[in-house]
Amino acid sequence: MSTARSASSLQLARETRERFVSATEGAILPLARAIKDRLTTMASEAGTARSMQENRDDFVAFQGQATQWVTLSQTGWRKALAASSGGASSMPSALRLELIGDEVVESNILSSRLAQLIHDKASFELSDLRLRIQHLEGTTELDAKDVLKPETLAKLLVEQWLAVGLSRGLWTRVQDTVQQGLVDVIVKAYENANAYLIANGVMPEIDLKSFVRRTGNAGGAGGGNGGSSGAAPVDGAVSAGPQNNMQRTGFGFDGQPQQSVPTAPSTMSSSPLAIARQRAQTALLSLKRFVTARIGGDAGGSAGVFQTAGADGRTTSPGSQPGQGGGGAPRAFSRTFAGAIAEAEAAYRMAATQYMEGAGEQATLMQQTAVDLRRRSAELKKRAPTTADKATVEIVALMFQAILAEERIPFSARVWFARLQMPVLRVAIAEPEFFGTLQHPARMLIDRMGSCVMGFDAAAITGSALEGEIRRVVQVIEQYPETGQRVFKLVFDEFVAFLNRYLTQSDTTQRVMSVAQQVEQKETMAIQYTIELRKMLNDMPVRDEIREFLFKIWAEVLAIAALRYGAQGEQTVMLKRVASDLVWAASAKPNRTDRARVIQDLPQLLQRLRQGMALLGIVDEPQEAQIKIIGATLSDAFLSKTEAIPQAKIEAMAERLAHLEDFVSDVGGTADLPLDAQSIELLLGVDAASIEVIPDTAGSKVPEDMVAWANELQVGNWFMLDHNDRVSQVQFVWRSDRKQLHLFASGDGRSFLIQAGRLATYLQAGLLVPAEEETLTVRATREALAKLDANPERLLN
Repeated sequence: MSTARSASSLQLARETRERFVSATEGAILPLARAIKDRLTTMASEAGTARSMQENRDDFVAFQGQATQWVTLSQTGWRKALAASSGGASSMPSALRLELIGDEVVESNILSSRLAQLIHDKASFELSDLRLRIQHLEGTTELDAKDVLKPETLAKLLVEQWLAVGLSRGLWTRVQDTVQQGLVDVIVKAYENANAYLIANGVMPEIDLKSFVRRTGNAGGAGGGNGGSSGAAPVDGAVSAGPQNNMQRTGFGFDGQPQQSVPTAPSTMSSSPLAIARQRAQTALLSLKRFVTARIGGDAGGSAGVFQTAGADGRTTSPGSQPGQGGGGAPRAFSRTFAGAIAEAEAAYRMAATQYMEGAGEQATLMQQTAVDLRRRSAELKKRAPTTADKATVEIVALMFQAILAEERIPFSARVWFARLQMPVLRVAIAEPEFFGTLQHPARMLIDRMGSCVMGFDAAAITGSALEGEIRRVVQVIEQYPETGQRVFKLVFDEFVAFLNRYLTQSDTTQRVMSVAQQVEQKETMAIQYTIELRKMLNDMPVRDEIREFLFKIWAEVLAIAALRYGAQGEQTVMLKRVASDLVWAASAKPNRTDRARVIQDLPQLLQRLRQGMALLGIVDEPQEAQIKIIGATLSDAFLSKTEAIPQAKIEAMAERLAHLEDFVSDVGGTADLPLDAQSIELLLGVDAASIEVIPDTAGSKVPEDMVAWANELQVGNWFMLDHNDRVSQVQFVWRSDRKQLHLFASGDGRSFLIQAGRLATYLQAGLLVPAEEETLTVRATREALAKLDANPERLLN
């Protein structure tokens, strides 16, 4: 690269960072507003005296420091941009061993949770951007404090939060709001940064094979025996849960851990979700150690294929540098061998068509399929140019043997799974991270399709739209053999979108979803209306009885009316006007004209109050009790025993009510929803007999790691649900927009609508258990390793 080109490349990298910082800086002020709205909501919620006081204290504290926090965060973010060196040193910094105080650890926990969520949501865009910036700057890794790293912004926000005197506990209580306000903005900023670089001609297509590196000599520049010397730190793109306490570690060829980036410990370390992921990662690591022990790590050797990938899904080697010879040279993919794989793939594709059209027993046809694939794999091993390629062929073949032996996958689906063996082999050879990360798109696709179909019987799958989608997915992958993991990522996203439609297409499910979504909307709107009514009445001398009625009853009336008739529907507008009319009627009436107007308007006012309460199902005696309380207050007002309210304030209230939706803000998904079958029926008149409603338990505290697990459940997966001493196999089919409601469907037509808190407690108590303890590819990896342990000679023979 020439000096001029280097200068222009570095300038382009600087401009990319500036654009990224500008885009993300703009999210800080709206984030502060969202936090304030959330705290306002919490301050208005009923609860114990202690919790209500804490909520009010939180609101007051943030209100007093919000502006300073925003200013310091924005200033600090700009300074972080100026401090970015525009490239990281290729040499590792010296390790420093020092004691870290508890407060620092706790702060790191807070920032690492936010950073990890960003990593999870933006893993592909972040990886692509990192590679493009490294290409521009000629480096092997971003600087530890680079503004493009999620950790940098997350740490800055937490540090400035504490600097202005706000507490860690308060951050924890609003962290969901922080995540909602930041993550999508940051993901979009990464997308725009990539688009900007592509528009400027920077790596329009990323060839991942050019970033795969071999190991150096065990005694060479890497130093020692392949340990951490020369290894760049890795970033976490694979989540072990939102509060994982370690990022995945890269491994040298002797199986020893390379230098990794530690994060603070977390309470999630013992959760079932974290344990399952640790077991899965252990299986991948065990496979890597087995292979490297048998094919060695000599200079220029091929063991590098089986490195455990870094947490961003890329593979790194000690002492490797891009563009260098020897240990740092990219691993070549033989054109001849690629052609051999393509030939085997085409031949098996023709044979598979015959198997599917055959008239024999399915078990026999499946056995023929497995034998055919085994034979073709053996032929490929003979033509493989390196020992690593031979090992890769054998391991992929063993994994697919295990997958094809899984009888819970219907036959028609297993045949299509079999056709993925050659495309996966091609990816595994070109992209070594397939063996080292659970988040490789090829693994994710197979796992997602497998977890979905294993709960159905063969009759439900054969000829269905689901089988058709699996067929389409496989055919698309076969059509684009040179695109590597990108085609797998594309069809994975398409398959997930398909599942969201397919699993909710029945009339019953659509009906339940519609009602559940509107329950959530209704409760959210009721909270919003309550907040606004409190604001309106804040400086008005309105009696407590009227306040209580408006906050607890009429806000819900307005919410239901807005859902049924629209926010500006005639009925909704009329009911909004009732609120201001009631406030006026309940104020003192010292003159004859006002008293005459009250007498004239009272019958209609009471009629409309009854009409509104009927929408809530408040009828008969409960309705009469409310009317009696209101009537007593109106009588006192008639006799001027209440305080007078200026007409201008009444009119201002009426005007604000008429356009109430312009003032309310979304309170997010953390509000409590009083949910039961009766409330669903009352809301929209829908018979809830087919819905088993499982609401939150009042006053119960749910651990954060369980809530995180509940939020990560994947649509399409199957579970065993033990509810009211009856065990049912259910499929997760839908999650509401605010993640408050989750719908599970059983094969007998029943639906279970479970609220978020209760879902978390069911997971914790083992009342909702995943039907599969580990994913399809992890189980296949474990079975492949068991066969290799018993017969290690088969790896290369």
